[in-house]
Amino acid sequence: MMSVDENHGPLAGLCVLDLSRILAGPTLTQNLGDLGADVLKIERPGTGDDTRKWGPPYLDAAQEGQPGWSAYYLCANRNKRSAAIDISTAQGQKLVRTLAQRADILVENFKVGRLRKYGLGYKTLARDNPGLIYCSITGFGQTGPWKQKPGYDAMIQAMGGIMSITGAPDGEPVKVGVGIADVMCGMYGAVAVLAALHERERSGEGQYIDMSLFDSQIAWLINEGLNYLATGEVPQRRGTAHPNIVPYQVFAASDGYFMLAVGNDGQFGRFCQVAGLAGLTEDARFATNPARVKNRSALIPLLRARMLRHKVSFWIEALGEANVPCGPINDIAQVFATEQAFVRNMKIHMETDRAAGGGADLIGNPMKFSRTPVSYRRFPPRLGEHTRQILEDDLGLNEEQMQGLIRAGIVAAEE
Repeated sequence: MMSVDENHGPLAGLCVLDLSRILAGPTLTQNLGDLGADVLKIERPGTGDDTRKWGPPYLDAAQEGQPGWSAYYLCANRNKRSAAIDISTAQGQKLVRTLAQRADILVENFKVGRLRKYGLGYKTLARDNPGLIYCSITGFGQTGPWKQKPGYDAMIQAMGGIMSITGAPDGEPVKVGVGIADVMCGMYGAVAVLAALHERERSGEGQYIDMSLFDSQIAWLINEGLNYLATGEVPQRRGTAHPNIVPYQVFAASDGYFMLAVGNDGQFGRFCQVAGLAGLTEDARFATNPARVKNRSALIPLLRARMLRHKVSFWIEALGEANVPCGPINDIAQVFATEQAFVRNMKIHMETDRAAGGGADLIGNPMKFSRTPVSYRRFPPRLGEHTRQILEDDLGLNEEQMQGLIRAGIVAAEE
C-alpha cells in the first residue's frame, strides 16, 4: 500500500488515485480525504486542474513568482497530494499504472473511452489490481446516445429539469446559485464508492462504477419528479413556493424578507394565532394542507398583506416562540457569522505547507463522527507540489530517474 498520513479517520489506510478535475470528482475525493484516505491528485504538467485558473478571486501565495490559488480550486482539493504527470505519454501512463496497482480507489472524469486509449481503463488496471474500485464520472454516462456529449454543471441543470422549476413563475429559468449538479454527482459517487468498498470486504473484488451528472440530476428531482410521474402534469416554476406544502415560501415583511416553512396543520394553526388570522383555520378552504395547496391563490395574498404589518424581527421572534418554522434570508457573510456555524466548525482555517504562503479559511466538512472524526491535514496543493515525494516514496524512483522524467517533460515537480 502507498504511504498514508498518520490519522485515525474512518478511511485511514485507503489510497485514492484522483484523475478528476473541476468539481464533481474533486468533491468526491476531498470527502474521502477528509475521512482519512490518502488522495493522490494526478494533474497535467503546466496547467493542472482547470479550476486553478477559475478566478478571481484568488488567494495570493504571498511569494514572488508563485501562483496563488483560486477560491474555486480551494473549495474541493484539501487533503490531497499533487503529482504533475503527463498521461498522454507512454512513460506517464506507466507511472500511473504502477500507482493504480497499489490503489484502492480510482476516480476519473475524462471523456468516454479516453483513458482506455491511454491504457488506463478499468479492465486494463483491474488485471493487475482485481480489488480496484474504479469510478468514472461523465456528463451523460458510458452508454446512451448522449455519451460523447461534454457535461458542465449549468448545461446539466438545464437539460436535467431543475432549471425549469427554479425561478419566478413569470421570469426566465434560473440555475441554482452553485454547481449543485456537480456536487450531487460527487455525493452519489462517494456513496457508490463506499458501497463498493463494503462489498469488496465480502468478495475480495473491486468493480467499475459509472456515474453521470445527468443521471444524478434526474435522481435529485425527487418530489417534483414524482409529482410528474404520478400525474403526468409538468411542474412549473413557483419561485420560493413549495409545490406540495402551503404556506411554505418567502414572504415580505415591512423591512425585508423571511422564509416561512409551515409543515403541518398544527403549525398552520399556531401561525394563524400569531398573525391574528385564527379564523382561517375554520375556513374549509384552508383548514388542511391539501385544501391550502388547492386554494393557495386565495390564501397567499391574505398572508402577504398581513406580513407587511411587521418587521422581519417580529415574525422571526414571535413565530419562533410559537414553534413555527421560519428563518431570515441570510447572505453568505451572515451564515458564517452565526454562532451555529461557529459551534459546528463549518468554517475552518488551514495553513499552507510553506510558512511564507500563509493560509486560508475553508468550509468545514459537515460529517460529525463520535469516534473517528474527519481531519484537515493538507492544504490544497500547488500543482506538482508532491511530485518528487510520490515518485520517490510511492514509486521508489531515485534522483537520476526523477531528473530524467523531469527533463523529458513527463513530470513536473515544484522546486
